[in-house]
Amino acid sequence: MKFARGDGYSGVALAALAAYIIVQARQWEYFGSDGPGPGFFPLWYGIAMAALSAVLIASSALRKQNLTAGAVEWHRVRRALRAWLALAVSIAAFKLVGFPVGFAALTFFIVAVIYRRPLAVAAAVAVATAAGFYVVFPLALGVALPPGMLGF
Repeated sequence: MKFARGDGYSGVALAALAAYIIVQARQWEYFGSDGPGPGFFPLWYGIAMAALSAVLIASSALRKQNLTAGAVEWHRVRRALRAWLALAVSIAAFKLVGFPVGFAALTFFIVAVIYRRPLAVAAAVAVATAAGFYVVFPLALGVALPPGMLGF
């Protein structure tokens, strides 16, 4: 089967990952006496991922080939790699600065550098996402976010 661009192949890879997630999640308890078990969320996540990967495969197979489909747009590749590097650095920094600060820094970087928005907008989005995580997890659910060695 020929796919337009790499979307179809990405869809096949995501479908394989979704199948693995579903198989693994089915080995865990789906629903227990206290409510949803550890297999509940991964199973539904895998099902949604499988459905969306099927849509990606179908849309890629039905799309007409573009004459420039083989050309690599290096500026987009660099942009994606910068985002992946920022994610890896932020994950490594979580132990030092904690989740809220690390995630806010990641958000600030992505908004300011990757999407090239004004610094004030990036700061507002970073603070809002960190505050959102704080409201949802510690306040609403009673689950503490991982603190860093610095204590927050």
